[in-house]
Amino acid sequence: MDVVRADALDRLERFYDAVPRDVARAEEHGALVLFVRDGAGWPFYARPRLGATEPPSLADVTAVRARQRELGLPEAFEWVHELTPDLLTVARSAGLSVLEAPLMVLEPERLPAPATLSAVPVRVLDPADPGFAADVALRRAVAAVGFSHGGTARGEAGPAERDAAVSRLDVAALEEEAVRIADGRRISVLAETPDEGPLASGMAMRVDDVAEIAGVATLPAARRRGLGAAVTATLAHRLRAAGTDLVFLSAGSEEIARVYLRVGFRRVGTACIAEPTAVIG
Repeated sequence: MDVVRADALDRLERFYDAVPRDVARAEEHGALVLFVRDGAGWPFYARPRLGATEPPSLADVTAVRARQRELGLPEAFEWVHELTPDLLTVARSAGLSVLEAPLMVLEPERLPAPATLSAVPVRVLDPADPGFAADVALRRAVAAVGFSHGGTARGEAGPAERDAAVSRLDVAALEEEAVRIADGRRISVLAETPDEGPLASGMAMRVDDVAEIAGVATLPAARRRGLGAAVTATLAHRLRAAGTDLVFLSAGSEEIARVYLRVGFRRVGTACIAEPTAVIG
């Protein structure tokens, strides 16, 4: 592994460990650490513990899963394969299904202008806007519909399904979003037209000079219009303007990774996401 790539992966590992710590407590289970959120909100994962001298064992994974069940949390694990390669076999031996997602970092000199990728404008959400709460709810609804219809192929689900998926936001969750945007730790965007409303959405999480772009989703009926690429490019430009040195993301598949190649990202590794294998009855 070359020095530049190794340094980038090390910085990503520290980012993954840092993101949950201001809203979650960390429980150590051998070579794993489980992040348990304080209060309502999206549940976090378990991942390799920084500074561990041995790779996570089957006993570590089993202990974390028991604790997750006890707390009513998803049995979810995340790690970078190149940094903890032994965990892939261990996770599978524990009966977990592992998604191996392309892990990609931005090459800033290859970042295009969003307007060259799609004619649909992308808007950055502002907590000072009177419509902020509605915007956040729509961003989440677009993501819910987009991710429930995976891939990049066009489909039938569009604005009607988006509007049906809009739900009332928890006050604490809305306040957390507003605070994180205001202090620069988060950026949220919507790609929309006056007639159709929001068609694609995305967000970025930032810790110091490292940021992850995540949750990029497009309504199936609006796909193949460059919206995902434009959303990603908009987020990347905002992050770079804010002084972010390292911008990265995980693609859900090799097909999706090709979208990010157009935006100036290159693959540096594999992000593993493990959860229990679905039982088909």
